[in-house]
Amino acid sequence: MASKTPVKSENVAKKAAAKPASGQPTLLSGGNPQIAKGYGDAPVQAYITAMPGWKSDVGRRLDALIVEAVPGVHKAVKWNSPFYGVEDDAWFLSFHCFTKYIKVTFFRGAALDPVPAGKSKYPEVRYLDIYEGQLDEAQFSAWVRQASRLPGERM
Repeated sequence: MASKTPVKSENVAKKAAAKPASGQPTLLSGGNPQIAKGYGDAPVQAYITAMPGWKSDVGRRLDALIVEAVPGVHKAVKWNSPFYGVEDDAWFLSFHCFTKYIKVTFFRGAALDPVPAGKSKYPEVRYLDIYEGQLDEAQFSAWVRQASRLPGERM
């Protein structure tokens, strides 16, 4: 009689095989990195480093453009997304990885000129979806400067 591997052991083995190499963050649905909540540049850089494929390069560029447009910007990772603000817990922008694009959230985006195209169920929020090779740096920087002067979203 052949020995049978218990189902529980098979499930444990499958979970272990699915985990990333030691020290590497788990990628959630759409490839969004799972990064522990934290304040400052270090958790944001950990998130950007863990972004898959071309998104990591774009994440580095977004971060650099934000820092250039808003000297002294505050940074954090919350809900597995980098947040940017002009004071602690008052945020003007966040971004998040999806399978084919990066979604930038402007928390007071309806007040930007021109208004970003992506609408939200929240009237003030607007989204910018960035696909590979489609970052308009000049427009993004202009929006960041405008957004940083608006009241931040407290969360």
